[in-house]
Amino acid sequence: MKLVTYEVDRRRDIGVVSRDGMWVFPLKAFGMEYREMLEVVKGLSQSERDLLEHASGLDPYSSNIVGAAMMKEVTLLAPILTPDQDIICLGLNYMEHAEESARYKKEAFDRERNYAVYFSKRVNEAVAPYGDILSHCDMVDSLDYEAELAVIIGKDAKDVPAEKAADYIFGYTIINDVSARNIQTAHKQWYFGKSLDGFTPMGPCILTSNSISYPPELSIQSKVNGELRQDSNTRLMIFQIDHIISELSRGMTLKAGTIISTGTPKGVGMGFNPPAFLSVGDEVECIIEEIGSIKNRVI
Repeated sequence: MKLVTYEVDRRRDIGVVSRDGMWVFPLKAFGMEYREMLEVVKGLSQSERDLLEHASGLDPYSSNIVGAAMMKEVTLLAPILTPDQDIICLGLNYMEHAEESARYKKEAFDRERNYAVYFSKRVNEAVAPYGDILSHCDMVDSLDYEAELAVIIGKDAKDVPAEKAADYIFGYTIINDVSARNIQTAHKQWYFGKSLDGFTPMGPCILTSNSISYPPELSIQSKVNGELRQDSNTRLMIFQIDHIISELSRGMTLKAGTIISTGTPKGVGMGFNPPAFLSVGDEVECIIEEIGSIKNRVI
């Protein structure tokens, strides 16, 4: 099941996508008065989830669903526009990306990865799945892209055993972890260089966790101006989702609504020789199997 935040007829709404992908049905058509997606993530009951699963298979004409809109007539927004907290991110979580990162920084690389690398990303407002990436060309000369699978926590998680991690996942979405490499290098850490306004395209939906098998083994790709750059699979993550949730929750509570971006595979701009960074006018597409794709232009 896919849930979306969208605009139609100058109003913002939350909806479930029909199974054929042609329609969006507002949740309020089924008596659910959620105002934003985070309320859905935190409060959706099992009976409501079952109802929406059923509703996604209905014919909007014969079922007379109030407010149903054709997908081509709506504007999709980031499913979670304003996260409650910074996004938790994993760095260097695919081995070949760790290698290309070390080459770019001219560092030695021994292939040892005993511990996950965690950092955070400030998101004042996530970019729509077909919105614009701000280049910040007055301060950024090495703008880069990173296609990532993001996990959305559905209930407060504390001291979660790895084998129970799946029980705490509400769903998945796509994030482009846009990065300013020169800022990262200058400050010797990642927070500022990944947190500029317009650096977090997200979407196009939240795919609920029960829609795919666990752990997710999904094709993950990115394209720049139609050219395939990244092409991997989430099964190749060094630290898998169960490890991530279990480790983090051992020391801190992961509140419902927490977003964890699980890292990017090889093929980012800094990995090329010479580096292939983004320029104004470039279009970046991030694609993850089952979830869909987001496509954003640099302005």
